[in-house]
Amino acid sequence: MKTKTKTKTSLWQTVFPFLRWFPMTAEGVRADLIAGITVALLLVPQSMAYAQLAGLPVVYGLYASVVPVIIASMWGSCNQLHTAPVAMLSMMSAAALIPFAVMGTEKFIELAIMLGLMVGILRLILGLARLGVLVNFISNPVLVGFTNAAAIIIGLSQLSKIIGVPFPRSDVYVADLWAVVLQIGETHWLTLAFAVGAYLLIRVSSVYIKRLPGVLIAVVVATAISALINYEDKERVPLSAIHDTVEAELIQNYAADKAEVGVLSHRIASKNNKLHSLKRDKDSNSLAIAELEGELLTLRIRQENLKQANNKRRVELYRVDFVRVTADKSLAHYYYARGHVPKGLEIDGKTWRFLTVSDNRVVFSAGGAVVGDIPRGLPHFAVPVIDFGIMLMLLPAAFIMALIGFLEATSISKAIAVKTKQGININKELVGQGLANAVGSFFGSYTVSGSFSRSAVAARTGARTGLFAITSALAVVAVLLYLTPLLYHLPQAVLAVIVMMAVFGLIRIQPLIHAWRVDRTGALIGITAFIATLAMAPAIANGIMVGIVLTMVAFVLKVMKPRAEILGHGDEGELKGMKTHGLPPISECFIPIRFDGSLIFANVAYFENAVLEAHAAFPEARTILIIGSGINWIDASGEEKIREVAGSLREAGITLAFSSLKKQVVNSFERGGLIPVIGEENIFRTKAKAVQMLTERHDRARREAEAAAKRKAQSEAPEA
Repeated sequence: MKTKTKTKTSLWQTVFPFLRWFPMTAEGVRADLIAGITVALLLVPQSMAYAQLAGLPVVYGLYASVVPVIIASMWGSCNQLHTAPVAMLSMMSAAALIPFAVMGTEKFIELAIMLGLMVGILRLILGLARLGVLVNFISNPVLVGFTNAAAIIIGLSQLSKIIGVPFPRSDVYVADLWAVVLQIGETHWLTLAFAVGAYLLIRVSSVYIKRLPGVLIAVVVATAISALINYEDKERVPLSAIHDTVEAELIQNYAADKAEVGVLSHRIASKNNKLHSLKRDKDSNSLAIAELEGELLTLRIRQENLKQANNKRRVELYRVDFVRVTADKSLAHYYYARGHVPKGLEIDGKTWRFLTVSDNRVVFSAGGAVVGDIPRGLPHFAVPVIDFGIMLMLLPAAFIMALIGFLEATSISKAIAVKTKQGININKELVGQGLANAVGSFFGSYTVSGSFSRSAVAARTGARTGLFAITSALAVVAVLLYLTPLLYHLPQAVLAVIVMMAVFGLIRIQPLIHAWRVDRTGALIGITAFIATLAMAPAIANGIMVGIVLTMVAFVLKVMKPRAEILGHGDEGELKGMKTHGLPPISECFIPIRFDGSLIFANVAYFENAVLEAHAAFPEARTILIIGSGINWIDASGEEKIREVAGSLREAGITLAFSSLKKQVVNSFERGGLIPVIGEENIFRTKAKAVQMLTERHDRARREAEAAAKRKAQSEAPEA
């Protein structure tokens, strides 16, 4: 009866993993509540910062910090893991979507939510199919190289917000960053002051005020100062308010091209869907498909050209110092480039800069960028918009994001498990992360994953169960319902500092140095992944793909050419590589070869060459001994090659022998009928026994041959 109850409970916990939290104690609940509130103080500013990194309005970071947090905590396997927006996946999400929509637009938001759904479904499939081992394809040097490059890319992408200048968005990250560097002379000093002040506050408070997160203190102080001094100082005016002809024309062209980019995005999406339908239809005309692909290419080239032109215009317009004047007989405000103001008009003394064009109105600012209006209220349930054409093109990026995010989550979980002694099931964690992303997408969430910083805070403050994460989500609910107006004046430079400090902390050089000492091939692949990620930015998912492919190629090459070396006797009688250590051969009668690799289809030719080269080097040897302690298994090709090589050697009067074979290999020999082919007397349990027996065998054969030769000589000698 007890066994039955235990099985039933285990089944319920498999379906509803959060049941393991129960029964709860008053002490445990109190610890979870404290940890949850503490994490929420960090979660709110971080989630807004990461949403901006993903190219989304800040409210979507808060949306992604409600439902996904609750689902992941209830269906994950680590009690202290906190799942919500993270820097890495936010950057990857933005990079994946930039080719298909303008950042911040409704289409971009829809695609971000759809991408979150895709990542969730992929993780869910991997978890249910128990394919968590796929993360093993990402070696540690590759992961470190990719993470370092991504951290640099993410961190430096915030530079424009730190100094208050535009950041051109194109397909070449290095060129965009260089464009920002060229604008350093246009730095908005008050924006830089907010950034430096926030950094100092976070650093100082982390040392002297440990009870509250420094990030929260910086956000509160910066927001209060920003509101007090009217840091934003922004105006939206009609285009007719620009009275400088050259600048007015430049702004008109900017607005027209921006509108056309939006139209082209819709047309590209529509044609992608049509192309997807045609390719699925077996009866579709190949000519129609080719024509549609050509049209798509033309549209994409046109869209990219418009984006590049507008990037240049925006930078050019930002360099113009506009001044606001008031007409003599009117209270209307007009804008001129400084130095172009007609005589008799009064200047208000401020320097205004062009920001953008929105809803046919020009946006000017005499201050810096702030978060702005955040919609009050909770995210509503809505089925994500599915664009099948774009979905197919996003699939590779979604798969990489699914693996990277899961690898982050499992790394955190394992690190915490070492301290808490809690068991971690990576496939259950995949299911939990998958459900969090999939379900969250129906509530306005983009891609989320486990967070290093928030999980560490939870563990440090004594979180016992996932109730702490639910508490943090409820705190975000309170912010969405009651506190969003207070965040209006939060400077974006402060959010940029939060992102920078988070990602620069991920940069690690020591693991690559250590990898260089241990495995130079792996280290070189890691360095290559680092360079490729930088070079391919903003499409950073391609960088890790390069690393994965190179890792697999290196692995295959290693399998194809395992270590195979003739052995000799060392100073103390042990067997060592003859060529490596400069040793004399053990015997002229037999050749011991150590083969360090499983004998499979990929390396059977190399095995045969190793045997033939050994025979060519010692033509007088009558036995070739394969020391097979490194052979873990053989396949059908390996078994056939052994049979073939043994037969060829036998015809030449040479014996093929084996020693130190593992049980599974001996079993394969028996099932394949190799033992009678090789001869049971030629299979030895240990290499020491093999060397002893072969030495005795060949000594005996030599003595018999010498005795036979002596008898023959005596019989042929003439009688005295």
